[in-house]
Amino acid sequence: MNQENSAKNVVVLGASPKPERYSNQAVVDLLKYGHQVFPVHPLAEEIHGQACYTALDKIDQAVNTITLYVGAARSDTLAESIFALKPKRLIMNPGAENDKLEAEAEKRGIEVVRGCTLVMLRTQQF
Repeated sequence: MNQENSAKNVVVLGASPKPERYSNQAVVDLLKYGHQVFPVHPLAEEIHGQACYTALDKIDQAVNTITLYVGAARSDTLAESIFALKPKRLIMNPGAENDKLEAEAEKRGIEVVRGCTLVMLRTQQF
């Protein structure tokens, strides 16, 4: 994995092709703010011109941030794949909070933020 220029590489786990979904809007805003976006959705081929990845282990780039739009039951099953990407930060959007994943991430030195990606971007706190 190439670590160079990875600071703006963001995985949207649970990205949706449906425009009304916050995870879809996150893809739009991340692109607008100059981030390289890696949407993960098991069935969608692309979201806003970005090729979708069917699984986290398909991503072959260094990742700075993974923003979660999946519930705890789903992120529990994906924990090892999340950690395999070695992100510097996990953002747990409202509804995606997971105490167990958060504790394990912090043990591994990964920053965990419970917050809304959209609000963080729009208020320059991303």
